[in-house]
Amino acid sequence: MKNLKKALLPFLLGCIMLPCFAQKASWIWYPGDFDIYMSNVMQNRRTERGSFFPVFWKMDSHYVLVDFHKEFNLTQAEEVKLFVEGTYNVKIDGQAISGFPKSVQVPAGKHKLSLKVYNHAHVPAIFVQGKSIVSDETWLTTFEDKEWIDASGKTSDKSGTTFVSAGSWNLSDPTKLPSQFKLPVVAQSAISKEKAGNGYVADFGKETFGFVKVHGLKGNGRLSLYYGESKEEALSTDKCETLDYLDVDLAEKKDSVMPLSKAFRYVNFQPGNGISADSISMLYEYAPVTERGSFKSSDAELNRIYDVSKYTFHLNTREFFIDGIKRDRWVWSGDAYQSYLMNYYSFFDAATVKRTLLAQRGKDPVTAHINTIMDYSFYWFLGIYDYYKFTGDKKFVQDIYPRMQSLMTYIDGRRNKNGLLEWMPGDWIFIDWADKLSKDGEVSFEQLLYARSLETMALCASLANDAQGAVKYNERAKESKNKIFESYWNQRKSALVHSRIDDKQTENVTRYANMFGIFFDYFTPEQKLAVKKNVLLNNQIAKITTPYMRFYELEALCVMGEQAYVLSEMKNYWGGMLKLGATSFWEEYNPDKKGTEHLAMYGRPFGKSLCHAWGASPIYLLGKYYLGVEPSSPGYETYTITPNLGGLAWMEGKVPTPNGEISIYCSKKEIKVYSPSGTGKLRIASKTKPVVRGTDVKEISKGVYEVTIEKGRDYSVAYLE
Repeated sequence: MKNLKKALLPFLLGCIMLPCFAQKASWIWYPGDFDIYMSNVMQNRRTERGSFFPVFWKMDSHYVLVDFHKEFNLTQAEEVKLFVEGTYNVKIDGQAISGFPKSVQVPAGKHKLSLKVYNHAHVPAIFVQGKSIVSDETWLTTFEDKEWIDASGKTSDKSGTTFVSAGSWNLSDPTKLPSQFKLPVVAQSAISKEKAGNGYVADFGKETFGFVKVHGLKGNGRLSLYYGESKEEALSTDKCETLDYLDVDLAEKKDSVMPLSKAFRYVNFQPGNGISADSISMLYEYAPVTERGSFKSSDAELNRIYDVSKYTFHLNTREFFIDGIKRDRWVWSGDAYQSYLMNYYSFFDAATVKRTLLAQRGKDPVTAHINTIMDYSFYWFLGIYDYYKFTGDKKFVQDIYPRMQSLMTYIDGRRNKNGLLEWMPGDWIFIDWADKLSKDGEVSFEQLLYARSLETMALCASLANDAQGAVKYNERAKESKNKIFESYWNQRKSALVHSRIDDKQTENVTRYANMFGIFFDYFTPEQKLAVKKNVLLNNQIAKITTPYMRFYELEALCVMGEQAYVLSEMKNYWGGMLKLGATSFWEEYNPDKKGTEHLAMYGRPFGKSLCHAWGASPIYLLGKYYLGVEPSSPGYETYTITPNLGGLAWMEGKVPTPNGEISIYCSKKEIKVYSPSGTGKLRIASKTKPVVRGTDVKEISKGVYEVTIEKGRDYSVAYLE
């Protein structure tokens, strides 16, 4: 009983401070508005040497006037507490209540409670809490377009939809306004320091992110802080890319926290004349996500690569999935798409995926590609269907489908006379950071992404009950795929050429379209083998030096069963960064560079991000292609497990699903599997027929066997690799 009272104490104290109610309320707003608002807040924190550095694209905003209402049928009268962010009026059954009431009495019977909120600076939001009347996703809301939708994004009629759940931010405390949302922080100390100039350089031991705190600050003058992901950057006071200046006039000692979070490992602390301080520390800022996926193997270096990948990815998981923590801190669609895939094999945090997709897309009308990059619009489409495949959340697809339609309409309007996509004024064809990579003419890579996006549109149209749309997009996807092979396949080179100029194929062959064609399954088996030989394993084809496109290159090789080769490449590439002292993975790594050349990019000595989300791709590769787990129907209702040791003696790990983690252990003689939900198919390549107690083993092709995995049961399978 004593322990029970102790466990209930926080709850009881909460009831003393606020009324205890049977149903849980949350802050609600017009669907998608808070995601857009918070992305604006986050992306406008970027500075370069203390100067504000805004994004390169149009930013949308929230609706400033929003009406909320819901009808209730009460058995008895009810007092309802009201918390509102903005100026508001309240009505019961259309009758206004004077002033700005903090609570209202709703009589017994059927009544409609309405709140209309104006807020130009922040998102209009409400928190309503009674015994049975609570603000949740079932409330209807409009920005006065005369179309009422619920707070989860569903329209009250069938004229259209907007989007998503207001609950993805978990804002359930009425005393904390949504505009006050902040990520949590925890205090951390430097591990060492060494004298430099008038002060010292503090080393926090590894790449990190947060707010520097100065303890015991006193005096009159200027304090300068120079941040560096490397020691060289922190010491280069005229070239480092992030810094803080603090003008001080303090007669008594005081602690001071810098106003903006920064990425760094090293901090060069330089007090001006007349300034003193006891020490500096930091408030580490982090996203409170849970590590659900894991990987461990017989290879210690690979284990280190996995752990550093996880740390890199966690640092770049913030309010949204961002590119890198030092420089941009922006929501780039191409970067985020890879983060979604890594997320499904680590955190499985659906809320952050939805937030990021909503923030990227913004609102209608569409006037440019996402991030102004053609490829990045296509990655946005692909991210939505992958989200459905992994989570089974059909409603999100239905809610966001109209925004998919309007973006695709914009893209269709930018096709040329041949029905292909090429650069037009206002577009940026990115593909990859690579020297001498042509973006001229009709680039094959863009056509592949376009075809895949049309396939995605067809799938999502079916989910949104748009039968006509599904037929239309399917037909156009087939037409687009046919054009790709008519226009770009070169029989002599046994590959897709990079581009067409003036309606003629160029001679240039690059890896990009060819590797995507493999895991999009656009090639015949014969074409796949030819592309693997003539492109992916051909050193005469320009090499890829960014982790961004290495992600896809290695995925294509894994699809082709080259796990042993990919393992060697991971150890060489990501292991190469570790050997140079990396504590998180970089935006770009070229083994041919030496010394401080590794820190430079964009013509700047410290322009490269040394902690970049797309550097964490081993999380995805190891989960999907070594542990071998993948959903075969939405939300892991069914799934496949196809382990591939790739030369390892053994490996083990967990892959998260919506309803728990699938556990796998695999050696050269035994495979162990446990799954908490769904029905799986374990597929094993074995020299002898595998043995498993109490379950049939089927040979599905020569030397390949299949075992059905039922939920809640441990399986131990004896086989011979």
